[in-house]
Amino acid sequence: MVIAAVLSALGVILLAIGSLFQVLDLSMAVLASLLVIFSVIELGGKYPYLIYAVTALLSVLLVPAKTAAMVYLCFAGYYPILKAKLEGALSPALAWVVKILIFNAGLAVALFASVKLFTALVLPSTWYLWLIPAGTLVFVIYDVALTRLITAYLTRWRHRFTFLHK
Repeated sequence: MVIAAVLSALGVILLAIGSLFQVLDLSMAVLASLLVIFSVIELGGKYPYLIYAVTALLSVLLVPAKTAAMVYLCFAGYYPILKAKLEGALSPALAWVVKILIFNAGLAVALFASVKLFTALVLPSTWYLWLIPAGTLVFVIYDVALTRLITAYLTRWRHRFTFLHK
C-alpha cells in the first residue's frame, strides 16, 4: 500500500532530522513511532511491522548519527505494535510489568550497541546506575502520553482521515 511506503519514508526523514540536529534525536524517534501508531490503527495487519522494519533498516544504514536510529530500532519503532498487543491481551497490571521489562531490555540493547558498535562513548559507571530508573520514569510518562494521544486521535481526529475508510 502506498500509504505504508509514505509513512516509512517520512519516518526515515524524521530520524535523519534527528541525526542532523542531535538535540532532537530522541524527539524524532518518538515522532517516527507515531507513524507506526497511525499504521496500527488505520492499516493494521502486516503494515505496522513493515513500516517499522523498513524505517529501522534504512535509518540505521543511511542516517549519519545513529542515536535516533538506535532508539527507534531498539524500542520506539516497535513499541506501538507491542503496546496494542499487550494491552489487548493482558490485564493492565501485568501489561505494565511486561512493558517496563521490555523497555529496560531495549534500553540495554540500545546502550550496548551505541557503545560497542557506533561510538566510543565512555560514561562514568555511576551514570548507568541512574539511567535505568530515570529511563523507566520517562518511559511511563511516554506510555501515558501515548495512550492519551491515541484516545484523542480515535475520538477527535480520526474522522478527518475519511479517505482511509472508503
